[in-house]
Amino acid sequence: MSPDPSPLLPRNPVGGHVPVAGGLHSVGLSYARDLKAETVQVFVANPRGWATPAGNPRQDEAFRAACAEESIPAYVHAPYLINFGSHTEATVERSVESLRHSLRRGREIGALGVVVHTGSATGGRPREVALKQVRERLLPVLDELTHDDDPYLLLESTAGQGASLCSRTWDFGPYFAALDAHPMLGVCLDTCHVFAAGHDLAEPGGMHRTLDLLVDTVGEGRLRLIHANDSKDVSGAHKDRHENIGSGHIGEDPFRALMTHPATAGVPLIIETPGGREGHAADVERLKKLRDS
Repeated sequence: MSPDPSPLLPRNPVGGHVPVAGGLHSVGLSYARDLKAETVQVFVANPRGWATPAGNPRQDEAFRAACAEESIPAYVHAPYLINFGSHTEATVERSVESLRHSLRRGREIGALGVVVHTGSATGGRPREVALKQVRERLLPVLDELTHDDDPYLLLESTAGQGASLCSRTWDFGPYFAALDAHPMLGVCLDTCHVFAAGHDLAEPGGMHRTLDLLVDTVGEGRLRLIHANDSKDVSGAHKDRHENIGSGHIGEDPFRALMTHPATAGVPLIIETPGGREGHAADVERLKKLRDS
């Protein structure tokens, strides 16, 4: 299965989500180099649509080769519309097709993981019914990941809006159980989301306590990616509004603490913060300084 990030990399490679319109390699990696990124995340389809475009083999190969040569762990973020808990059959069918596409494209470009939001129970249905559907429709997709270079499927919880299936750390428990704790299943922890959901990372010891809870729920080795984002809103606000590192309600110190917890050893950090190229470069630099201080 997919290898972990190279032991030659820093304890926590720091990078960002990069734009790829115009070329996965020519645009995406050029942007990443401007950020001095040590890891990258990309979209392989319109994040707000259902289209499943074929890749450009030349760009794919150049991207894969460059990431391998420069030891840059790469990740794919699946489209936002995917929801395996939806009460609408068309949405579920499109979710299956869209996720299969992201996983296939992830393998083609050498990605280590594909991030997907855990979705919500729509139509007023009980959570248990939605999770049963998650099992029926998502488990077969996981079972298809049999190639040595297939990416892991990384579940990302939400800020807790609406009938979210997964927002607090312990919500990963029933989700993992529904999927038989599949060996190709992992977690992408978004600091803004988990803070907004009610885990106060900013209080003394809050970051380590939250990571302890996550490990207690899903086990060791399941945390494979971190979306490092500060929050424009207070803890428990259930609002998904990212802020630049150190400029929001989480603050700098919890990010320093994040990179000292045993569960985060070797786990890359991806920023998804405001500010364009300049803001992104500043956030990457800030996280590196916190890591190395």
